[in-house]
Amino acid sequence: MTDRPFHRDRAEMLPERPAPIASVGPIGWMRANLFSSYPNTALTLLALALLWWIVPPMLDWALLDADFTGESGRECTAEGACWAWFDQRIDQFLYGFYPAEAYWRVNLAIVLLAPALAYLLFGNLPYVRYGRWFSLAYPAIAAFLLVGGLGLEGVTTDKFGGFMLNLVAGLTGIVLSLPIGILLALGRRSRMPAVRILSVTFIEFIRGVPLITLLFVAIVILQLFLPPEVSLDQLVRVMIMITLFASAYMAEVIRGGLQAIPQGQYEAAQAMGLSYWRTMRLIILPQALKISIPGIVNTFIGLFKDTTLVIIIGLFDILGQARLLQTNPDWLGKVDYETFVLTALFFFVICFGMSRYSINLEKRLDTTRH
Repeated sequence: MTDRPFHRDRAEMLPERPAPIASVGPIGWMRANLFSSYPNTALTLLALALLWWIVPPMLDWALLDADFTGESGRECTAEGACWAWFDQRIDQFLYGFYPAEAYWRVNLAIVLLAPALAYLLFGNLPYVRYGRWFSLAYPAIAAFLLVGGLGLEGVTTDKFGGFMLNLVAGLTGIVLSLPIGILLALGRRSRMPAVRILSVTFIEFIRGVPLITLLFVAIVILQLFLPPEVSLDQLVRVMIMITLFASAYMAEVIRGGLQAIPQGQYEAAQAMGLSYWRTMRLIILPQALKISIPGIVNTFIGLFKDTTLVIIIGLFDILGQARLLQTNPDWLGKVDYETFVLTALFFFVICFGMSRYSINLEKRLDTTRH
């Protein structure tokens, strides 16, 4: 017997082999996420059964058995949905009562919104410096396009409606509520009694009153507190109240992030001789905002959906347009669900996009991942 073959076998390297099919690719993903245990497998099968029970009838109603052409609801004779109104009323859903010859102004404002948001939300784009200046100027550009002036024919805000109204009110609230919420959160933790008491009073009062009540206050009562020569536009009043309402909730979300910062961070900033505002700007707020990302985005999503409450005070957003079409004699009784499905789809796309961006941002800022 000799051990030479034994040494030769140990010196030879085995060729690389592909990973087992059951652990990589689609099969591996399903095994790890859908069938990893008996309870997980049971829940997966239950979910598949529910989808099989819900999705085919929905597809039949929405597409296969639906009517897509016709001049009125009387021509919708199929058992499924009636989408014949779509090509006649889609402009009303998008623009409300905005003049048809000025639709291009709304479309241009929406097109310009894409780069304005991109330069705020993403940092690896070309010409970042100029792009962020454009983002700061965008609100004035959008207001000029939508309202008019300086050569553009003026359009009063009572013509705003449809999904355009939801975007205007929602984006205004989102953009303004974050900085106001930060200031309120800092004010609530301030060592100056007057600042702290005012911040706490504002936050607790706003959070203790329903938004619809504040909207009625904006329409009916707010003007009573203003000088006679000052008259605020109805839409401006609504946006002010929506912003204040969201700011109170935003303040509490950010306060939670501030409380999660260890005291040592404050002490280190003091040891370096940093002032209060430099400490907040350079050390505390970046960490607090990162911690608060889920709550911040959740507040944004809730704010955007709450813009539908303007229907109660007589503004016809996309939900108001849906209700308006349902009462139209030509479509009465034929579009009871279809308009709400379209409204839900618009809101889902926007809110789902915000949610996915939040998840992506959390991953990019996660310093614990290797």
